Amino acid sequence: MYWLSTRRGGILFAIALVLYASTTLTDSIAQENSIGDQLSAAAIERTRHQVTYDASYERIGYPMGDVASDRGVCSDVLVRALRTLGVDLQQLVHEDMRAAFNAYPAHWGMSRPDPNIDHRRVPNLETFLKRRNALLAPSDSPDDYLPGDIVAWNLKGKNGGWLPHIGVVTDRIAPSGRPLVVHNIGAGPKLEDILFDWPMTGRYRVNGETFDADT
Repeated sequence: MYWLSTRRGGILFAIALVLYASTTLTDSIAQENSIGDQLSAAAIERTRHQVTYDASYERIGYPMGDVASDRGVCSDVLVRALRTLGVDLQQLVHEDMRAAFNAYPAHWGMSRPDPNIDHRRVPNLETFLKRRNALLAPSDSPDDYLPGDIVAWNLKGKNGGWLPHIGVVTDRIAPSGRPLVVHNIGAGPKLEDILFDWPMTGRYRVNGETFDADT
């Protein structure tokens, strides 16, 4: 009788573990999708703003610093969209660079982090997202891209040059079957069918842990 009771207890415990794991996974997916949908909506909202493309270096406040609202580059689309979700990439990137400066690209000859510009540089954003485990495997299938996914490209990659670019995948679908992307390539934030127009350097999917200060 004791053996039977113990065996039943073990089975019930195993079932409880499976149910817990399943619930945790479901909650994680739901949270991920929720953040993606919010980021998609926030990115689309950015297309309502008139923004002149301006990559000039400026000293800005910290945290939550920004250049003039009618100025910006491709990275500012993501930075400003995430701020409507309560996420300050300026502070997160700066703190991560202070903790692991050598993990970040050295393209600009910097000797220390600079909160005025670091979060506005696409390679830094890619590094931050990789370090937060947001990197996804490459894919040529539009079905693999979900609302809120962040995509980076090399605009000159086909010609052997280097010009980084970044945008946000949305829940809007083009006639081509590809998800539309919000990006600023020079004419302000636009919603366009450009997902596979340039060589992709990374695709990323954020969740609740991506922007956790303790991650």
